[in-house]
Amino acid sequence: MKFYVVEEDRAAGFTGNLRAVPPWGLPGVSPCDTCGAAGGWAGLQYPCVDLSGLQERKALENPGRQVGFEEFSRLRDLVRPFAPDWARLEPGADFGPPTGTGSGTFGDLFLQNPWSLYIRREAVERLQGAGIHGLSGCPLNVRFRGKNPPELLAMQLELHGRLHLDGVSPGEGPVCLTCGVSRHELPRPPILDVHSTPAPRDLFRLYNWPTLIVASERMVAAVQHLSLRGIRFSEFATRQGPSVSVT
Repeated sequence: MKFYVVEEDRAAGFTGNLRAVPPWGLPGVSPCDTCGAAGGWAGLQYPCVDLSGLQERKALENPGRQVGFEEFSRLRDLVRPFAPDWARLEPGADFGPPTGTGSGTFGDLFLQNPWSLYIRREAVERLQGAGIHGLSGCPLNVRFRGKNPPELLAMQLELHGRLHLDGVSPGEGPVCLTCGVSRHELPRPPILDVHSTPAPRDLFRLYNWPTLIVASERMVAAVQHLSLRGIRFSEFATRQGPSVSVT
């Protein structure tokens, strides 16, 4: 099976924009004493996770701050019972439906940025009717300007697959024994290890590079057959072999 990276179709002419943020998020981490890593991840989005019942949710309402790894671990343990069992709960992971305002025109599928995917409810239903799997999302908490606002769903995509080892410079990627972080640049070109995707969904994020949203050839064919607009697909190079193990 072929796989494709999901990208914005700028030629489609849509002007949609969301000024919305999730209500909760895990904070970033302050520099590790061992490796110096700090900050957080992008692309770990769980819009269907409701933390309103968490007693210490106030500590998760300012995800832009940084805390020590011990405090981060404590907050992660509090969140874990509310999250899917497949979720990666890394620094910077966010939770709950994006909240704010929106304006402009939106396609059937919409990327606010390369790792934030929204799909109109009717488009989700049509894709599911065509046999596409992996389309889980929730309504936004967004006020739109103008008449006939779109009913967009924020996609909560499972994590599958890994990047192939080729393209990572020697010496990059070892996992820090203190904080568990491994740092490396995105391999150019990115290559998918096909052994790491034995039975993925038709739409998913890469496990070790969650800012990349990947579609199966079934998903691509369904989008084209249904004439859905707003995104385009670039074929993902694939190779069999060892993959980058990043945690």
